[in-house]
Amino acid sequence: MAEITAALVKALREQTGAGMMDCKRALTETGGDLEGAVDWLRKKGLSAAAKKSGRVAAEGLVGVVSQKNRAAMVEVNAETDFVARNETFQAFVETLCRIALDVGEDVEKLRAAPFPGSERNVGEELTHMVATIGENMTIRRARVLSVPSGVVATYMHAALKPGLGKIGVLVALEADSELDGLETLGRQIGMHVAASKPDALDVDAVDPAALARERAVLTEQARASGKPDNVIEKMIEGRIRKYYEEVVLLEQVWVHDGESRVRAVVKKAGGKLVAFERFTLGEGIDKPGGDDFASEVAKVAGT
Repeated sequence: MAEITAALVKALREQTGAGMMDCKRALTETGGDLEGAVDWLRKKGLSAAAKKSGRVAAEGLVGVVSQKNRAAMVEVNAETDFVARNETFQAFVETLCRIALDVGEDVEKLRAAPFPGSERNVGEELTHMVATIGENMTIRRARVLSVPSGVVATYMHAALKPGLGKIGVLVALEADSELDGLETLGRQIGMHVAASKPDALDVDAVDPAALARERAVLTEQARASGKPDNVIEKMIEGRIRKYYEEVVLLEQVWVHDGESRVRAVVKKAGGKLVAFERFTLGEGIDKPGGDDFASEVAKVAGT
């Protein structure tokens, strides 16, 4: 029997895409024979993950979980919306959220963390699910917010079940003492963020490049009016303020009354809004038509 070294396990993993523990088990079962281990994994269906890894995964779930002054949000992608309704997949996302509360938002650290109830780590458990469910899946991103005193509220728009859906929001509110309604205010702000899609918390946090592009466009528009330079400058500054009202959370009009500014609402409550995060499932993922699993299903169905 050949010695089952770490290098041998690594070689099998790279060849098959199976999880590390599955590779070690395969080598043990085959007495260290690499080719035999490949066949063993194929028979068990555990090497299938490698074949699926190149397919586009833009569906799946966003998950959130909170512990009063700390909360985590993750996005786990799959190829089709069907997987979002799979209980095993849902349980994986829920567990990953809880792991992120302890480990943090670094995806590589998340993948390396032990997965509860198994001998695998998170990355290996994901690979095992890929082989079992039959779709490519990826842990795309994670975010963890915390405050020393106050709450980090969560909001899930059109939740598939509590804490799981397609648009998730975290809202961090600081307060010197326990304030009645702070959690409720956080959820209301989360709903506002989901609807209004702000880019920045405050004016200072606006992306300088985005601001420069906006100012350049507004300048050209103002100059086209033919007005004097001093008037043009005032026109530009007025339009920049309007731009801030569109993209800055604290400057936006509160969606719940259509009149107040978010800044005023938070101040009246006695808290301080210090951070927020919004995840929309699949945003920014290029979805080429024809090569993804959803297209394959459509072809088979004749649609």
